[in-house]
Amino acid sequence: MTQPFYVAGEPRTSSTAAAVDSPFDGAHAGDYYVPADADVEEAVVAAEAALGPCRRLSAAQRAAALDHISASISSRSQEFVRTITAETGKPVKWSAAEVNRAASTFRWAAEETRRWSGELQRLDTDPAAAGRTAIVRRFAFGAVLGIAPFNFPLNLVAHKVAPALAVGAPIVIKPAPATPLTALLLGEVLAETELPEGSWSVLPLDNERTARLVTDPRLPIVSFTGSERVGYAIEAEVPHKHVTLELGGNAAAAVLSDWSGEQDIDWAVDRIATFATYQAGQSCISVQRVLLADSIYDAVLERLVGAFEALPTGSPWEPDTVVGPVINAAAAQRIIDWIGEATAGGASLLTGGTRDGNSVAPTILADVPGDAKVSCEEVFGPVITVTRVRDADEAFEAINGSRFGLQAGVFTHDLRVAFRAHRELEVGGVVIGDVPSFRADQMPYGGEKSSGVGREGLLAAMEDLTHARVLVLTGIDL
Repeated sequence: MTQPFYVAGEPRTSSTAAAVDSPFDGAHAGDYYVPADADVEEAVVAAEAALGPCRRLSAAQRAAALDHISASISSRSQEFVRTITAETGKPVKWSAAEVNRAASTFRWAAEETRRWSGELQRLDTDPAAAGRTAIVRRFAFGAVLGIAPFNFPLNLVAHKVAPALAVGAPIVIKPAPATPLTALLLGEVLAETELPEGSWSVLPLDNERTARLVTDPRLPIVSFTGSERVGYAIEAEVPHKHVTLELGGNAAAAVLSDWSGEQDIDWAVDRIATFATYQAGQSCISVQRVLLADSIYDAVLERLVGAFEALPTGSPWEPDTVVGPVINAAAAQRIIDWIGEATAGGASLLTGGTRDGNSVAPTILADVPGDAKVSCEEVFGPVITVTRVRDADEAFEAINGSRFGLQAGVFTHDLRVAFRAHRELEVGGVVIGDVPSFRADQMPYGGEKSSGVGREGLLAAMEDLTHARVLVLTGIDL
């Protein structure tokens, strides 16, 4: 069956269809119809027209729609898992985790919608304003263009759609060209709701046609998750729009000297090995740089090498597989080239460094030059660099030495160091006692420096999509 796209909440077909193949073995994952220019125009017109009806929805109506989407994702979880794995090559264990998170994302959006009430301010703090009271509420800037990446084709689409619907902002979703099928399956679920016509569309477009949507003044908000190059090009192209960017990272995990017990080391090794390679490393907060204190360097590194070599790799359809393929051959070859650049510059290859089709073996590099791409850029593959540090001072300096600043993990038991990390590390989130890859979907999520602008996470995104509007009441005695 060829999947339809969605214009103003209605399924559509066209004269053009495209195929999606698995990055693991090239197996056919599915087909979808490609929107014509007239379909795209109709979706934008409908989104602009839907702003008023969406704003007028009650909290109960918005929350009911979001609750329904959450429940439907859960009830169709196996269908979503199969679709994600088929088009991304993501192992089924990680696809299942993504589906559960997406259901939670919509559920949190429903809960935040019920609490989205604004603020009452008394203004009689100044004698001249006696009898005046202000109500501050937030309203959507307008319709949203949500551009989603390939690595989480359900949950990162959810992080565009859910907050938009929660605040009454119509949204046009553009899924990644490599992985449109999951977003189109979500369209089936969205179509079951009673949201106003035009409140959402799902358009599987190539990047060239998407560029015209980016500059369309009828879509005043652009929410983009993806590469730094594309994100900054969008920001430069439309400086007059409200643009949120969730870009890349090269997340660091620092294991400090007080994290030295056997159970501590086992935990750190297991978490680093797992979350450097989950999604084949194709996560903005996968562990990329590991900073080990002198006193535990040898013990941790030896166990890390063993843990990497023990990771189950292979078919994403096997329930025990942890590490599957990267998205395509070009990505796999780029990763291998970067590993080669590092070793040519003097780095030691401790394990991995090989490629089988689109699968890259879990790789550990030590003594990596600071200017090697695997050290200072985002690898987006199952590769870590390991660096020896003296103490927290040197670890924090190394973390802040990156031009990225998404999240960082610090393994320490010292509460003073934890608060210092929170104060000093130039990142959007600091995770104590765990890897930087931890994310709860309700918390603010985003980066500093070259990792982007704005925040996801339901309440944070709802605020980011809206502006404050003040209502002043006169003659009100509190």
